[in-house]
Amino acid sequence: YSVRDECFYTESELVDGKAPTGAEVEWVAKEESYFFKLSAFEDKLLDHYEANPDFIAPQSRRNEVLAFVKGGLKDLSISRTSFSWGVPVPGAEDEHIMYVWMDALTNYISALGYPHTEEGSEYAKYWPAALHVVGKDILRFHTVYWPAFLMAADLPLPKRVFAHGWWTKDGEKISKSLGNVIDPVELVEKYGVDQTRFFLMAEVGFGSDGDFSDHGMILKVNNNLANELGNLCQRTLSMVFKNCKKAVPSKIGPLTAEDEALLESAKGLYGRCATAMAGQAIQKYVNELIEMVWEANKYIDEMAPWVLRKTDPDRMATVLYVIMEVLRHIAILYQPIIPSSANKILDLLTVPEDQRTFSYLEGEEFKIQLGSPVSKPTGVFPRIEVPELVES
Repeated sequence: YSVRDECFYTESELVDGKAPTGAEVEWVAKEESYFFKLSAFEDKLLDHYEANPDFIAPQSRRNEVLAFVKGGLKDLSISRTSFSWGVPVPGAEDEHIMYVWMDALTNYISALGYPHTEEGSEYAKYWPAALHVVGKDILRFHTVYWPAFLMAADLPLPKRVFAHGWWTKDGEKISKSLGNVIDPVELVEKYGVDQTRFFLMAEVGFGSDGDFSDHGMILKVNNNLANELGNLCQRTLSMVFKNCKKAVPSKIGPLTAEDEALLESAKGLYGRCATAMAGQAIQKYVNELIEMVWEANKYIDEMAPWVLRKTDPDRMATVLYVIMEVLRHIAILYQPIIPSSANKILDLLTVPEDQRTFSYLEGEEFKIQLGSPVSKPTGVFPRIEVPELVES
């Protein structure tokens, strides 16, 4: 038994005499215990996994759980008598204390008022849960024990359990003993809250382990935010301010095939992002936005509005408007990732505050209004300048 993990392990699961998580374990002295007949649910669980292939994600974690269950389930001790701290087992004659995970998992439904399940109750409204997001170290409790408990009580199971990975630092496990603990408050103070949020969600596929380094964060933020998105905003809006009478262009000309292609890609951005988020693919969500910025930067370089300013001002205005409309889509969809910065961009684009939710991505009437006054743009993403790290 691992006190730190609050989990029982078989001897075959131990790694160098420790739990798979690295926690110390100890043999439990014989004591009277109530058991949950977990062995009776082996086939039922396997049937559920097969009938619902998306129940456990990502795929690597699903494989892990399948291997564990197929290896055979033993009945689970769900009470202890060797200590007194905890929730007493209801109706037990002796002083049995409930196994912490049986009590903890039940909170998912007891917090919703269970056993009050009538229509209009919180339970009826919110259960079964659409998604449990858990750390990979507590996957077994949520995908083996918890479903079995619910099956035993003839209650519906959550629709999906997603296990996220762990962060390391410079390739090493984060621990107090190594002295490499990362304080997120210090990261925010050093780099900014949106920059920190962006890196943590964009750097690693959600579900995998990820490595943090200051060098990696600086490169990621400077490249994707300052150099690409920030620069696109700055050069587009500066040209609008200087060359369109400090306002969104008052009229635009006929759209070219290049204009239409970029705008269509921007219109499809929501669908691509929604598909990614539905599968908890947060990194893919961000990458869709990054790639849309790349498309817009490629477009502005090819259209060269700074050249059109002298040769064809009307065409220049059309190009600038197209980029502004693409930026509107990008900024609205960036709000869950970098909310403060995304809203600064929307301010610069003159998008009304009450038209910034996803529902306003469609509809001609919600496009950036021609002729709206604009302010002189200021930089949204200052580059992170830490010479010794940038040079290395």
